[in-house]
Amino acid sequence: MDFSLKRLAVTTLLLSGLATLPAPAFANLTAQQGAALVKHYADQSVTDFRQFLGSVAKSDLARTANLGPAIGAFLGNQPLSAEQQNEIHRLLGLYARVKYGAAATETLKELVAIPTYRKDGVAQHENPEFLKIADKIKSLAESFDLNFRNVDNRVYEISLDGSGDEVVGIHAHADVVPVTPENWVLKDGTRLDPFKVTLVGDRMYGRGTEDDKNGIVVALYAMKVIKEEKLPLARHFKLLVDTTEETTGDAIPYYFERNPTPNYNLALDGGYPVVIAEKGYGTVMANFARREAQGKGAEITAMTGGKATNQIPSTSVVTFVTDQPAELAASLLKAATEYAKRNGGDFDVASQVVGKDVQLTFTGVSAHSSEPESGVNPVARMLDFIHGLDGKIALKHNHITDAARYAADNWGLDYLGKRLGIGFSDGFMGPLTASLTYVGLDDKTFKLAVNLRVPVGKSTDALKSEIAGKLADWSKQSHVAVAFDYSIDEPMYRNPEGEWVKALLAVASENLGMEHKYGTSAGATSVHDLPNGVQFGLAMPDVKYTGHNDNEFKTVEQFLLDLQIVTEMMGRIGQMPKL
Repeated sequence: MDFSLKRLAVTTLLLSGLATLPAPAFANLTAQQGAALVKHYADQSVTDFRQFLGSVAKSDLARTANLGPAIGAFLGNQPLSAEQQNEIHRLLGLYARVKYGAAATETLKELVAIPTYRKDGVAQHENPEFLKIADKIKSLAESFDLNFRNVDNRVYEISLDGSGDEVVGIHAHADVVPVTPENWVLKDGTRLDPFKVTLVGDRMYGRGTEDDKNGIVVALYAMKVIKEEKLPLARHFKLLVDTTEETTGDAIPYYFERNPTPNYNLALDGGYPVVIAEKGYGTVMANFARREAQGKGAEITAMTGGKATNQIPSTSVVTFVTDQPAELAASLLKAATEYAKRNGGDFDVASQVVGKDVQLTFTGVSAHSSEPESGVNPVARMLDFIHGLDGKIALKHNHITDAARYAADNWGLDYLGKRLGIGFSDGFMGPLTASLTYVGLDDKTFKLAVNLRVPVGKSTDALKSEIAGKLADWSKQSHVAVAFDYSIDEPMYRNPEGEWVKALLAVASENLGMEHKYGTSAGATSVHDLPNGVQFGLAMPDVKYTGHNDNEFKTVEQFLLDLQIVTEMMGRIGQMPKL
């Protein structure tokens, strides 16, 4: 690659100065001081990083935080101590936020406006929406003077070149989970367009604002800052934008069959500060062949649930056909209201006549299936309720009532696998979870999925065998014909050694004022099976994750913090002499 003589000189000075010093070292600038600096520059324009540093050097903050020596050494192209280098990178992150926060926010809006969810019957790499977002990302990357490759419309690769042989992979994804537009309504009645960012207070509502188009945007702008400031890098960065993370997960393997695997891999698709363990993702898909309804009474003809196996929806709607719709609607409402009172009273029920049919709706609280405790699952409650109607309200038996019996007998309202007797827990990673999520009905089959999140402590083969055995016994005893498909991935558990992981932990915890400790996640990311793979944000732990939810949102403040943190991280990791 071509360096100017000036850049080459700076490279030599910075890297030679770092090479002799131990890491990690803490930056003097605190999160509170950083916030004050951002506030100070909110109404001021900055032209470039050096001008920004020169201005900061004259401030009271520079004296309070003792930033003068680091800024002076950097502006004078002098070697920096490890602590001074960290201070410069902290200021680089703050500069990126001040300089490009507004532009990055507009870019997020543009990406959210492209509805990149899976279309039935269309391969993801042939979906026109993915061709559209590929063109948008390409245009951005090239305008930022970054290299762009579209790898067969499976993975979009954006490169920031450095010296040396090592490559750091930054992982984000362009696909999102489907939406149920009618459920995107705020408590005050405001209706939202899932594919248009709507700002309400500090919240930016829209599908992909949290999962995971925000990750694409902050990584792109971090790379832009480093490139235009001609900051030296001791290794290369590749931003890998996945297109199938929420569905088949086959795009990243496709990419690595044809391209080298980065030495280090960071997913901007999980939690802060640094997540070193991910539960294994599993699915138990129950397939009930459609059959003619038998018996007397109303017939259930349809049911809704999650549109993806990793999505707990906010509502589940069941449609009944009857020759007495008004009477059935009243009976269902009475029975459902009593059921809700007996089962926590934390969800709403409604029953109405629609044409000649009756629709019963359970409204809970949507959640990512990796965090079932943060939601109220209407799918599990609806199935349990339907099964409990037997003998109280006359129903014909068909494939949907078969599924309700299966769900109630084996899974119930519990999400820890206790009903089936498969529950276990790890002291660090937490318990196995099992959530009834996806509901699908075609002309042949009614499908019902249970999404598993599995910690270490039991082999996946042993767990799969245990579940299959228990469900086979139930099917035999109940005489309910059902075919099962099982898929359980191994959990990920990484030993957090290496200076790079310590640096990641320092960057996130110092900026966010968090405890300096590693985390675990129930959500699996694209780094699950890759070497040196960890999650690095962008969600805050102990705050409900809104990705996959109705009314998904990202706060403006957190988005700008993400831009600040990712920029600092890339500068710091990029210049460390050894990871």
